[in-house]
Amino acid sequence: MSGLMLNLVCEPSRGGKSGKYRGNAKHERFLGRRHYLEHKGLLKEKQNKKRNKKNKMKNKNKSRNTQHNGGDQSKPGAIFPKFTSYLPNKTNEPSSSAQTFSRKSTFSFPSTASTSRRHPTHQAAPRTLGPLKYVALDCEMVGTGPKGCRNELARCSIVTYEGDVIYDKYIKPINPVMDFRTRWSGIRRQDLLHAIPFDQAQKEIVKIITGKVVVGHAIHNDFKVLKYFHPACQTRDTARIPLLNQKAGLPVNEMVSLKRLTKAILKKDIQTGKGGHSSVDDAKATMELFKVVESMWEEKLSQIIDN
Repeated sequence: MSGLMLNLVCEPSRGGKSGKYRGNAKHERFLGRRHYLEHKGLLKEKQNKKRNKKNKMKNKNKSRNTQHNGGDQSKPGAIFPKFTSYLPNKTNEPSSSAQTFSRKSTFSFPSTASTSRRHPTHQAAPRTLGPLKYVALDCEMVGTGPKGCRNELARCSIVTYEGDVIYDKYIKPINPVMDFRTRWSGIRRQDLLHAIPFDQAQKEIVKIITGKVVVGHAIHNDFKVLKYFHPACQTRDTARIPLLNQKAGLPVNEMVSLKRLTKAILKKDIQTGKGGHSSVDDAKATMELFKVVESMWEEKLSQIIDN
């Protein structure tokens, strides 16, 4: 019946065959259909469905963006902090020209970065940035999850350019520890009895290293357990500096352990015995290794901008 009524309402009277008339007839049919749909309330219903679908898609995209940016802020997540950064010089002290240069640049890392894919690479800092202070960072991990296969932070140490310890704390992992890995980590059950929560440690560590050049050995592993991304131009990874391998008389492309590099270049023994590693000793050794090639490596990085 409704189909019949639609035809009756919408069917225009037939007349001449001119293009103008056919256009008018088409317009009349359109108006007739619209009038019928409005009369039955179907037009408003159709518009509401379209509006609801649009709002649903908008909310879905908003929810997806929230998940990419860390999701629920009540749970520890990856940090992508804004930071003010400066270009390091060879002496680690501000030059007179740098002191008169007052402009600063603020950056923020994209929230879509992936902890499993991002590895810090050596890049020169932009010319618009001034002198930066260096710190060395090292983390010790324990195993959580099935058979202790998942790495989680249990201790973090940070030292200055001069080797002074400015941070060294035990950190309680988010999940129950299945393997303390004491032989390598040096972590024992009693060390974590009064350890600070992960989210507190994360905030403290990020506050210290933000805006500084961070030196480390295979440091992407440290940043991963910290759930944090440091700018590549402010990262110096001693496991990826070919000049150090050359100094040690080792293949340039080989990933050499910190223990081996320290022995070959500094003539020092670290990570000895069965007591496990010391993140303080490792951080100090890393900074000493970097200082051996600092001037040459920073000059090499600066040439990247010039070229």
